[in-house]
Order: sequence, then structure tokens, then C-alpha cells
Amino acid sequence: MENNNKFTFPSLFENTLHKFGKCNAMALVGHDPLTYKEVDSTIKSLIAFYEEIGIKPGDKVALLSTNMPNWGMAYYATVFMGAVVVPMLPDFSVSEIENILIHSEAKTILVSKGLLPKLEKINSENLQYKIAIEDYSIIGESGIKFDASIQSEMNYKVEENNLAAIIYTSGTTGNSKGVMLSHKNICSNAVRAKTIHPIDETDRFLSILPLSHTYENTLGFVIPMIAGSCIYYLGKTPVPSLLISALKEVKPTVMFSVPLIIEKIYQGKVLPSINSKLTTKFLYKLPFFRKRLNAIAGKKLMQTFGGELTFFGIGGAKLNSNVERFLREAKFPYAIGYGLTETAPLLAGIRPSKTKYQSTGPALMGMKLKIHNPDPVTQIGEVWAKGDNVMLGYYKEPEKTKEVLTKDGWFKTGDLAKMDKDNYLYIEGRLKNMIVGASGENIYPEEIESVINNFKHVVESIVVEKKGKLVAMVHFNYEELEQQYKHLKKEVEDYVDHTVDELIEELQIYVNSRVNKFSQVQMIVAHADPFQKTATHKIKRFLYH
Repeated sequence: MENNNKFTFPSLFENTLHKFGKCNAMALVGHDPLTYKEVDSTIKSLIAFYEEIGIKPGDKVALLSTNMPNWGMAYYATVFMGAVVVPMLPDFSVSEIENILIHSEAKTILVSKGLLPKLEKINSENLQYKIAIEDYSIIGESGIKFDASIQSEMNYKVEENNLAAIIYTSGTTGNSKGVMLSHKNICSNAVRAKTIHPIDETDRFLSILPLSHTYENTLGFVIPMIAGSCIYYLGKTPVPSLLISALKEVKPTVMFSVPLIIEKIYQGKVLPSINSKLTTKFLYKLPFFRKRLNAIAGKKLMQTFGGELTFFGIGGAKLNSNVERFLREAKFPYAIGYGLTETAPLLAGIRPSKTKYQSTGPALMGMKLKIHNPDPVTQIGEVWAKGDNVMLGYYKEPEKTKEVLTKDGWFKTGDLAKMDKDNYLYIEGRLKNMIVGASGENIYPEEIESVINNFKHVVESIVVEKKGKLVAMVHFNYEELEQQYKHLKKEVEDYVDHTVDELIEELQIYVNSRVNKFSQVQMIVAHADPFQKTATHKIKRFLYH
């Protein structure tokens, strides 16, 4: 394969093959890993298969599958030959999948067998082949078969600015757009993000987030390829029991996660063990003892994760402040990053030893970040970004592209933040979520939510404006409350309802004593069910206005 440029997938992979060909590359947990040489062989056979079914450079190939090595090899085969990959999240609805297939004009889709029923009623004129990703067999009648002994002889010329992927964001606003990312966008971001923390061929990644999301794709898939590391996949939904046995077996050194996962561990395991004894419950309220107890809990947590973790990346949404304080005091090797699909994704990040409380760290190497039009008092303004990783634009949406990309290349993130003297970034919320108060003051619902979410029995919350009032919708942990009253049997339901009413009153006093006068919550409503979320577990806010 001929490559003039260093920031292309074939170029990076060729380099890895040369240095780490015999090293382990990827595996399903419980199976023997494939080496980079074996992965290369399958990629070349897949390209030959693509050629036989008529895939050409520039054609769109969709991926709808759970995480597995075959996902990665199908991705690489697509981009190595200059075709465009269209990854889709496994939890996309049938209508979302249909819209994406039609809009992207995908000619072929590789699908895992469990997700095949989602394609049954879909009708897209361009879609010619459905391929089972587990064995690359064509679904339905076809004389063409994947043959691992045949490899492509074609020499594809792939350049940095060629389109590599179209990623459709489910977004928290409900309006899905196709983000066009070039080879340079993704590859330069992975190369630079790798400088944050030393990673090499001895590292083991455990992948638990969907590969079709840019966050896991660039950081948890492309980075290990550049470093010659091995990635392990669960092959199933990461339920706690499966995850714990995988952690024991793999003993990962690097993982990427969203806040929800570590928050659940803190709320479900760490706090209950501290609150189970009156003495530790009391001592935990005193900073000196809290730090000691957190340090002990941190050692146990490290063992749960296999004991060899050096980097636990958290991104995709804001981390609860109490949970972050626990991770710091527990000396857990966490790091927080910030980015968007449109920036492939990473804009800011820092290694575990240099983190600052509630900050995402400074701009990534080679990246320019600025706070546009900051508020003179709070210094909060919109984050604008410029660099090699800023997308080419939205697919078939020139007007929407113009709204977010300035003529001189700045991307308007839509995120509100401030910077400190060391250029560390502190994200305050989304510009479109900001509420303008009666006297013109800026109210950031995410700030109020972070206070609410630290209150006892609260799982999650969302603050909205209704008829000029600030209303908080709160989802309480009903299981926990029922547990408290389980000895009462018949009366449990009445007690829980009564307790929730009391909690709401208590919560309102708690919140309003901790926020400024403009951000006072006038009404709190208990929300019985968990809020609907995106792939990175951000609440789909547009559903609750």
C-alpha cells in the first residue's frame, strides 16, 4: 500500500506491523489473542472480499455490531482501501439505523447476529449486501464467499484528507448529524493523545464502551494499535459479573470509561461498605478519617480492577464531584478528558499524576483552545477549538457546517468553560442548556444538577426552566429506600412515598443553601424511571423540556 502521509490508517498500521508484528493485537476475553501479523492477513483477505462484492474507494460500508476483534478488522479493511466506514451504535433504534443507511448511501453493512433483527424491515435502495460480522458470510443467497486464503494484491493510495468515517451522533438534542472525519482527523488525534501517558506493546486494554463511538474508537482502538498493545473485548454487554471476571483475567493496564460506571461503583460498593458501620459512617464525615478510609477503599478498588491499572480515562460527561474527590484520595489512576465527535474526539486531557479537581486538563498537544466572549465576571464563555482533528463538516449539511465552523477554521463546541492560569479547562455546561434568568443572569443547570446529585438517595437529575421557574426532575434510588423499610412489608410503599416527599423538602433546602440566588430551585419533581441516555450516558435533555 502506497502512503505519502503519516496521518493515515494504512501508514500507522504498516509502522506497527514492522515494529510489533509478533505482538498480541486483539482478543475476546477467554480466547487466544490474534497477533498484528494475523490481523494484517485477515484485513488483506477482507479487502479481497470487498473487491469481489464491488466495494470501491469512496463507497460507504456500515458497521452495526457489538465490540469484537472482527469489528476492528472490518473497520481497518474499509479505511485501508479508501472506502468510508459508517459505524452505528448497537442501541440505535430501527428508524435511526434506517435513516443513517439511507442518508449515508451505505452499499454494504456488517452486522452481528444478535442485531440482525433490526435490519429486517429496513429498506434502503443503495444497500446491496448484509454481511454477518462473526464469519464474514453474506446473509441471503450469494455465490460469493469470504476466503481467508485469498489476499488483495491492489495498491490503494490513501491520503490524509481522504474521508475515513461518517459518525452519526445520537446527541442529547435529538438531531442526529453525520460527522465527516478524515484519516488525518482521527490519526493525528490518536498520535497526540498517546503522548499524554506512556503506552507500549506490554499494555493491555479492556474495551467496555461501544467501538462505534468516537471516544472509544480513537482512544481505546487506534491508540493501542499505534503502540502495539493488545485490546480485549467482552463480546457481550458489560454487566457487573461479566466485567469483574474479565478484570481478573485480563488485569488491564489501560481502560476508558464514562462517569456513570465509576459513579455506580462508588454509590453501590464504596459508600455502602463505609455506611454499614456506625463508627466508619461517623468518621467519614471528618476530612482526616475520610481520606484514610478512601485510601483503604482505593486499594480494594485497584484489586477489583485487576491490580495493574496505570490509566483509567473518564470522559463523555461530567464526573460527580464527590466521586472525583474519592478517586483523588483513593490514589486511583484516573484521568479526565474532554472532546466531541466533531473533534475526533480529544481536545483536552492530562495524565493521572497531573489532574486538577473538576478540570479536564489543558489543551492537547497541537491543539488551540480559546474561551470565546467570556463573561467579564465569571470568565465563562464558549470553547472554540482549532487543529488537525477538527472535522471536515457535517455530511450533506453545508448550512449546519457553516454554523459551527468559522472561515478561519475555529470550531464552536457549544460548551461553556473557563480556564485557569495554567490553561486547565473547567467545563461548566452546554451553551444551549444555559438558562437566562429574569434579570439577564446566566444560570448553568449542570452546576445545580451536580449539587443535587451529591444528595443522599439521588441517582440522577435534570434542571429545566418551566414558565419562568427552575424545576428539578430527580430520580431517587427506590431500591435503596425500599431496603430501609423492608421489615414493614405491607406499609413499604406508603413509607417510601412519604419518605420521597420528605426527601424532596430536605433536598430543596440543601440545594438552595449551596447555589447562588439566581439558581434557586423553585420546584422538585420525583421522576420514577431512569432518564433516557445517549451512548456516553448523557441524559437526552430534549426529551424532558
